[in-house]
Amino acid sequence: MLWALVLLPLLGAALSWLVPDNRRRVWVLPVFSLAHLAVSAGLLVHTPPPSPAGWIWLDSLGKLVLMANSVLFTICSLYAVGYLSYRLKRPNRILCASLLVCLSATSLVVISQHLGLLWIALEATTLTMAPLIYFNHNARSIEATWKYLLICSVGIAIALLGLFFLAYSTIVAKQEVSLLLPALIRDAAALHPGWRHAAFIFLLVGFGSKMGLAPLHTWKPDAYGEAPGLVGALLAGGLVNCALLALLRVYQVAAASTEGALFQQVLLTMGLVSMAFAAVFMARQSDFKRMLAYSSVEHVGIIAVALGLGKGALFAGLLHMINNSLTKGVLFLACGNIHRAFNSKSTQFVRGALRRTPWSAALFLAAFLAITGSPPFAPFVSEFLIVSSAFGQGNHWTGGLFLLFLALIFIGMASTVLPVVLGEVPPDLERTRYRDAVPTVLPPLVLMGLVLVLGLWIPTPLQDLLRDAARLLGGEA
Repeated sequence: MLWALVLLPLLGAALSWLVPDNRRRVWVLPVFSLAHLAVSAGLLVHTPPPSPAGWIWLDSLGKLVLMANSVLFTICSLYAVGYLSYRLKRPNRILCASLLVCLSATSLVVISQHLGLLWIALEATTLTMAPLIYFNHNARSIEATWKYLLICSVGIAIALLGLFFLAYSTIVAKQEVSLLLPALIRDAAALHPGWRHAAFIFLLVGFGSKMGLAPLHTWKPDAYGEAPGLVGALLAGGLVNCALLALLRVYQVAAASTEGALFQQVLLTMGLVSMAFAAVFMARQSDFKRMLAYSSVEHVGIIAVALGLGKGALFAGLLHMINNSLTKGVLFLACGNIHRAFNSKSTQFVRGALRRTPWSAALFLAAFLAITGSPPFAPFVSEFLIVSSAFGQGNHWTGGLFLLFLALIFIGMASTVLPVVLGEVPPDLERTRYRDAVPTVLPPLVLMGLVLVLGLWIPTPLQDLLRDAARLLGGEA
């Protein structure tokens, strides 16, 4: 049954490749993503046992990422039907097939209990995203695609070296040679300390570059800025989760060894550095899609801070991963609509969006408030829990810097978002044929509703799942 998560999207990709018509092909996306969501929901309730060799299983961490990614992908695929109706002149065969192959690869990431298999799946997500970033076929998109491929490939290659070092540490220590997660956790304390230490550093750098932790984030502004809105949503809300899951697997091994505290300290530092980078580069951004890239750097930093703090902050960090996925989905889809309506993403030309695209602009404004940690939205809850944990542990410097960076980012992001949304549309600006309509507004509206609901009430099953996942990382119940 777990393999259905991988095979079902591949079947959809093959079917979308065979459908000859642009209009009909796009409907393959929601059909198979809804089927994938239904299978995912069934597996969350009735999880089968691990595969005989132990390579495939869905534990609590995998369930969280699967749930977030499947919901986000379904919403984006529904949005794609409306979005691509405005882009019928551009062939969408590669886009539809690549999206479904990417869904298959992300599903393989969440069910992999073997770090080598996880690495292959993560590399597959990198490759399948490249043609999606290049969808607009212009000079800037090809530059963004190459930068994305080069930096992420170097990062993932460094992670592969880290895996080799980890495997070699088992040989030197005369332990069972394996990259299976349960075996590595069991033998972590007995592994050769030198090779184990090198492995953790390489894996942190490799998976950190895929996540976009500063200063390894340089591919993000171009990729997020040039990719279509729905691709940006999946990059910021879906693929980031896959890279984070890979990092969490390493975190599990580090926590079982004698180097857990050092690993946490490095994560805490990288998290604060990421937030500081975001605070500096967010100010006065003239491209509102590039601004979202720095917002993504900020939020992977927030999650890294939570992992660095450990204990009760782990629950909050995992909750923030879900909140970030949903809210980034709203931001990118609403941005995509505004971009189409103004045929520009520069704040020099995009003003008064509430008058031209009232629904999309209102969603953009609401999502801005949510992602900057304003109540009553879900990110407020997770960020409040993280900063409370920092002060509760006596880590006042971390808590103080965390709040300072949040305040600076709010001011910087507001200086871009508010002029885009408010004011008057420039009188000499050309009119486009995009208008807010149900197919392009309802999907982000549903996501925004989820962000609001999770800010007011976290369902008990989700709380239990978050606690189970936090326990796997050594967190408190």
